[in-house]
Order: sequence, then C-alpha cells, then structure tokens
Amino acid sequence: DVQLQASGGGSVQAGGSLRLSCTISGFTDGTLAFGWFRQAPGKDREGVAGISSSDGSTVYADAVKGRFTISYDNAKKTVYLQMNRLEPEDTAVYYCGAGLGTFNYDYWGQGTLVTVSS
Repeated sequence: DVQLQASGGGSVQAGGSLRLSCTISGFTDGTLAFGWFRQAPGKDREGVAGISSSDGSTVYADAVKGRFTISYDNAKKTVYLQMNRLEPEDTAVYYCGAGLGTFNYDYWGQGTLVTVSS
C-alpha cells in the first residue's frame, strides 16, 4: 500500500524560503509520478508542481514558475519542493501526491500548512 508522509511547512515572511519533503513508501512501480497540490482558504485545490520518477521531467503551475523547484531523490524515495521568494498568495495547505500521471494522483499525504506573511 502506497503511503506518503509530508513535512516542512511553517511560517515565513514574504521573500523567504521553505522546503517541503514527502517520503513515499510501499511502491515498486518505477513509473509513478509525484507532485504537490495546494489549497488556500476558500479556494479549490490546485496543482503546483509535478515530477516523473522515470525520466525526471517536471511541470509547474504558472504562478510558481521560477520560484519553486521540485525534485526527487530515488535513494530516499523522497520528493522535495523548494519554495523561494514566497508570497502571501502562496499561503495554503500543501499536499503531496503520487499516481500514474501528472497531477493525476491516487495516493495522498497529509497536508502541511505554509503561511507567508507580508
């Protein structure tokens, strides 16, 4: 059974940085895709960044391009989201996911809260 454990959220001032981690266990399929969604208060959940475990290709939402970087450490089975130049609009609960397609996830970790103050 695939399980995801997210960590790394917190509070930061605008312009600061945070790194989220998501450790994945219980899978043997080397073609899984991983990524991060977020949900701000009163808004729908949206895809932020995704990565393929097979070829390392990445995809980003326009709102985070150039500021966020997703990466995957296969040895540690961990997906990272490095978030730089954070903005108050990035405040949300962030969720990591895993599945067979980009932003098409069947498995989810618990959310981790990111709060950016101005």
